[in-house]
Amino acid sequence: MTDQKVVFFDLDGTLMSDDKTILSSTKEALRALRGKGIITVICTGRAPKMFRELLIELEFVSYISMNGQHVVFEGEELFSNPMNTELLTELSSFAKENGHGITYSNHDMFAVNQADHPLVEGSLGSLKIGYPEVDSEIFVHSPVHQIQLYGNMDDIRSYQEHYPDYDFIRWNENAVDMLPKGASKAVGVLKVIEHLNIPVENSYAFGDGPNDFEMIECVGTGIAMGNAIPELKEKADLVTDTCSNDGIMKGLLTCGLLAEADVAHQWVK
Repeated sequence: MTDQKVVFFDLDGTLMSDDKTILSSTKEALRALRGKGIITVICTGRAPKMFRELLIELEFVSYISMNGQHVVFEGEELFSNPMNTELLTELSSFAKENGHGITYSNHDMFAVNQADHPLVEGSLGSLKIGYPEVDSEIFVHSPVHQIQLYGNMDDIRSYQEHYPDYDFIRWNENAVDMLPKGASKAVGVLKVIEHLNIPVENSYAFGDGPNDFEMIECVGTGIAMGNAIPELKEKADLVTDTCSNDGIMKGLLTCGLLAEADVAHQWVK
């Protein structure tokens, strides 16, 4: 094993501030980490197409997407776990019959089952993501790693009853990610740790939401943002400031990955 260290970052509510922008303190923190030879990895529920521009802006070459269903390390695919095509066919038919919205995600595509669905538009709008291309049979010609369901509580409950072998992770009032049971960000995190051949205690993770539980618990040091849900703060090893109040920079200084000499004086108390 080596002494290499790695830090995993959730996107929404973590690397990204409340208005979906990246703070200058966060950009500086990432540069400082890399300057010390520390590996940085995005770990998100989003599909890669939803954060391509961020990869360029923040100079990430490694990421875990779709809640651990797909892992790319230094530009090379490390892990891929597409969903069952028969299930997707059945589920898409059920959604069509009931007028429910579905979006389909894979390593380079993001599609929706119908045009102008209000809950799809509203939910993605909250992430500042445009309406996807309509392709209700994407799973026929391409792998699908994760789907998102859009509906009210009763709508989502009907899927939970029909598909007990799947997990449903809410990320919006009217939207959930649907994943095979056992799939989580932690699966991708552990793939990277194994690939690096480093001890778990050399791994760190920042998160804020319900899909970050497994990630926060599986790393050596789990850090919850100040804006994280209370349950995640209870699981975390430490709690930093909010995503809009320099929480990334402050968290890295607090856990010791960055020191005063590594960053501009304005970030040091």
